[in-house]
Amino acid sequence: MPSYGENQLSDYSRLNNSNIRSQKSNVKFNPKDFKVSQNDLLVFFRQLAVIIQSGVPLAQGIELLSENTRDQKFSSLQVQISKRLSAGEELSTCFAKYPKVFPSLTVGLIEAGEAGGILDQILDRIASLIEQQAKIKSQIQGALIYPVIILVLALTVSLGLLIFIVPTFDKMFTDMGAELPAITEFMLTLSQIVTSIQFFIFTPIILIITSYLFSSYYKSRSGRFRVDSLILKIPLFGSLILRSEVASLCETLSTLIASGIPLVEAIQRCISASSNDRMKRCLSNGIQKVKEGQELSSSLDSYDVFPKLVKSMLKIGEETGRLGFMTENLANFYKREVEEAVSSLTKAMEPMVIMVVAGIVGTIVVSLYLPMFKMINVMG
Repeated sequence: MPSYGENQLSDYSRLNNSNIRSQKSNVKFNPKDFKVSQNDLLVFFRQLAVIIQSGVPLAQGIELLSENTRDQKFSSLQVQISKRLSAGEELSTCFAKYPKVFPSLTVGLIEAGEAGGILDQILDRIASLIEQQAKIKSQIQGALIYPVIILVLALTVSLGLLIFIVPTFDKMFTDMGAELPAITEFMLTLSQIVTSIQFFIFTPIILIITSYLFSSYYKSRSGRFRVDSLILKIPLFGSLILRSEVASLCETLSTLIASGIPLVEAIQRCISASSNDRMKRCLSNGIQKVKEGQELSSSLDSYDVFPKLVKSMLKIGEETGRLGFMTENLANFYKREVEEAVSSLTKAMEPMVIMVVAGIVGTIVVSLYLPMFKMINVMG
């Protein structure tokens, strides 16, 4: 067991660091609920790798990092880890006590680094893995958020027209006593519903109840599986989400295999890192088949999740004894696929969303002026 706490600090430095530790330790938080941003973790692992490569004792190095961490809770956590290291615990054991911050995937990689004496390399790999996963997540969010913002804007404009503009036309049409087209009648009725006190009372209640029911359903085992399965079937976006999941999975599996972690354990770590329940079940089923002696490529046929390309490339990797190399190439391939898909989808969504917005607003405007056009024609 490596000793991480040995150092040769001066008495002044020891006293100073002791004061810092006591101040940081006063920050209270629940380690079970505490989470750290991906960016903070990325910086932490990058700097920790450099510190180890520089020959600084690990306990001292983590304490130095805590002094420069802006997040007080994360800084306090680092001080606690430093104390545990000084008491003789291993880094993987310390990290395992904070599962919300350091998931089982990270702990497994650290254990492999400690066993192989390549902890600095492993820390660098973890940082790279976090960076790649954050990049993929950001790309997916970027593709999804644009149409959502536009549609929310369209809904806001539509509500504004129905609440403030349409009622003025309603009064005018009533005074005129003219026969109104069906679409105009529909818009006036819709405006009356939207401006009613019942709408403002019951709409928030319905939204809260619906959100609660959906959340409860999604938390159930069968509900999460069905919803995650439907997500992968959404036109355009489902394929993009699947490719991002495959890219993240292959990136993780490649890192684990390259770190010397056995295949079955590596797949188990990948399950905890995946965010889609359908993919998790496929991997869980695959583990059982691998334990029974089947190849990984043939064990992923269940649940119809993974593309044929993935299974074919994994089969080649297994036959040539270069599974780690093949998963790395698959990760790079699907990362490029995600980047290209996001770019294409964003370009395609722009005119589509504009047409939808124009259609919604245009329908309201036309429905209001249509009776006036008819009256002008009659008078003419």
